[in-house]
Amino acid sequence: MEQQIRTLTARLLASRSLPRTDPLVRRALVDEAFRVDLDARLSAVGLQLIDNPYAAHVAVALADDVHEPVFGASREYAASNVGLTRDQLALLVVIWALIVLPKRERQINRQKLADDGQGDMFGKDAPLAHGEEVAGALSEASLLADFAPVLGHKTYVQGKLLSRLAQLGFIERRGGMIHEGPLLDVLLDYRLMADRIIYGTLGEVLSEAGHPPPAQDAFSAPEPDADADPDDLTD
Repeated sequence: MEQQIRTLTARLLASRSLPRTDPLVRRALVDEAFRVDLDARLSAVGLQLIDNPYAAHVAVALADDVHEPVFGASREYAASNVGLTRDQLALLVVIWALIVLPKRERQINRQKLADDGQGDMFGKDAPLAHGEEVAGALSEASLLADFAPVLGHKTYVQGKLLSRLAQLGFIERRGGMIHEGPLLDVLLDYRLMADRIIYGTLGEVLSEAGHPPPAQDAFSAPEPDADADPDDLTD
């Protein structure tokens, strides 16, 4: 087990994220003793495993108690610990809201991307889905048309903003479409982000347009049952 933990730790540090379907990652998610040893190994160097059961990947991040010692001396840390500028952060939040919010609703309802919810008597009992069967993609041209005038201009958004988000692993750009990257869902706190967007910014926009905001529990992702079969939380 020691060698497997050593291997998994090294791979996480080298790759920043790994898919939940990876054999060693799956072991860390279902084997309590293995997870305890992995957490101890990461904690010894100021890191922690980030595991969101709704996300298709796991990642490593700094432990909470070392954020200030590591980033406190940098002015960039006030906005982002990966050095994102304000316009990059703004575009990241927009993309997160357009991809992750509807994806989470489909996951909660055990509904795939092309499914209208009809004809599946046992859909609510299906394993939690990940990947492109629930995550939609954005047209890059449409995103540029809507937000490039606000964030600068088309060339700037493509060359400086989208390229940086792709480089960091938040998004993937393929064939003119923007897809969810391995870090988009796992590193951004859904509960915090969803509340601020749906009942804050989006709620104000809807109210000004004369529409009531969404119901308080419309996008609430419940915590997974601690006694649930771990296989129900992974592909």
